[in-house]
Amino acid sequence: MAAYQTYLDSNRQRFLEELLEFLRIPSISALPERAEDVARAGDWVAQRLTAAGVENVEVLPTRGHPVVYGDWLHAPGKPTIMIYGHFDVQPVDPVELWTHPPFEPTVINDRVYARGASDDKGNMLAPILAVEALLKTEGAVPVNLKFCFEGQEEIGSPDIPEFMPPHRDRFACDLAVSADGGQFSETEPILLMSLRGICGVQIDIQGASTDLHSGLHGGRIQNPIHALTQILGSLRRADGKVAVEGFYDDVVEYTGEERAGIARVPFEGDEYLEELGLEEEFGEPGYTNRERGWIRPTLEMNGIWGGFQEEGIKTVLPNSAHAKITCRLVADQDPAGIFDLLREHISEHAPAGVKVEVTPLSILGRPYSISADHWGNRAAAAVLQEMYGREPYQTRSGGSIPITGVFQEQLGVDTISFGFGIEDENFHAPDEFFRLASFRKGQDAYCRLLEKLGETDPINGE
Repeated sequence: MAAYQTYLDSNRQRFLEELLEFLRIPSISALPERAEDVARAGDWVAQRLTAAGVENVEVLPTRGHPVVYGDWLHAPGKPTIMIYGHFDVQPVDPVELWTHPPFEPTVINDRVYARGASDDKGNMLAPILAVEALLKTEGAVPVNLKFCFEGQEEIGSPDIPEFMPPHRDRFACDLAVSADGGQFSETEPILLMSLRGICGVQIDIQGASTDLHSGLHGGRIQNPIHALTQILGSLRRADGKVAVEGFYDDVVEYTGEERAGIARVPFEGDEYLEELGLEEEFGEPGYTNRERGWIRPTLEMNGIWGGFQEEGIKTVLPNSAHAKITCRLVADQDPAGIFDLLREHISEHAPAGVKVEVTPLSILGRPYSISADHWGNRAAAAVLQEMYGREPYQTRSGGSIPITGVFQEQLGVDTISFGFGIEDENFHAPDEFFRLASFRKGQDAYCRLLEKLGETDPINGE
C-alpha cells in the first residue's frame, strides 16, 4: 500500500468530521441573505487548503461571491494542473420534503445526507485531502498545482467572465480538472465529453396600474396572465421543438458514428420513466431520449406567477404576470445570441394592451466539449480503468458548468471532469446525499490522477 493510502485510511474519521463541518454552512448563493454564509464557506475552504500544505492561499473578491485560490508550484518541468470546484449550494425548498434538516448533515448507511453533500462539497473536498496526503507522506506533489474554488456556480458564475481577465496569469495552467462531476454508477466509470451551455430570461408583463375587479373590468382590457400564456405558448411547438426562429441555426449535428457511441451507453427507458412516476416520454422528434438530454438544445419554463395564489377564489384581474425560462445550449450556440432571438420572438408575439419586458437572468454559459483522446482524458481513463476494472463510458451531460467555457476562452485550457457523484444522489433536490465510499474513492483517485498527469507531456500530448 502506498504511503498516501495509509495516510488517507488513518485519517478517515477526521476527514468525515471535516466534511460534516463544511456541510453545516448554508452557503446558498441564490439567496442574498445567505451571502455571508457563502463568504464563510470560502474562508473555510481557504483555511482547509492552508492546512493541507497549499501555498499562497487567497480569498479573492468578485462583484458577488468570492473565489478561493491556492497553489503549490515546486515541480519544475511538470505540467501545471488547476483543480476546480464550487462551495456554494442550491436552495433547499421545499424544505418540508427533507427527511432531516438540510444543513444538519446526517450519516446513515455510509451515506451523508445534506444540501451540497454531492454537489459539490464532498466532491471538491476530496482533492484537497488527496493533496494533503501526498504532501504529508512524500513531501511533494508530482505536478504543479493551482486551485480555483468558486462561490457562485449554482447561479451560473455571473461574475467569473469579468473576474478572470485581470487574474489570467494567476490561473494560467496546462489543464483544469473539475471535481464537480460524477461517475455512471458505483461500478461503472465515465469520461465526460461535453456539457450544455445555458441562457436564462425573465418575462415581466405589466397591465393596469393596480389589480382590478374582474367583473367590472374583465373583457374590457388585456389580462397580463392571458398575455403571458399566449407568449409562452408561442415558444415551443406541441411536439417539443422550439419555435423561436433561428434557435437551431448554429447547432452542430452529430454524426452517425457519434450517435452510435451515445447509444452504446446503457439506458433503460422504462426504468427512467418509472423512477419519475411517468408513463411516457416527450421531446423533440427524431432523437432518442438520451440524445435529447445530452446533445440537443432545450427551452423550458422554470417558473410562472401572477394574480391570486392562495386557497379559495378572489375575482381579480391581476395587473402583472411573470415567467422565468432557461435554455440549455449545445455547440455552437452562443448564449448572448440566443437571448437576442428570444427577446425578438417575445416582442413579436406580445399582444396589444400590456407592456412586456424581457431581461437576461444572471445565469449564462457557453456549451463545452472535449475529445476523448485529449491527454488529460487519457490520463483520467487510465486511472478509472485501474480503479473500476473496466473502460469508462464516453458520456455527455445535459447540465452546465459555465466556468469551463471561461477557462477555454480566457485561459486557453481544456477541462476534464473527475468527480465521484452518482446521478441518484438527489443534487438540487430534497434529501441530497453523497456516498462515503465515493468520498473515500475520490481521495485515492486524485492521488493516482496527479501521479499519472505527472508522467504526461502536455506539449506533445504524451
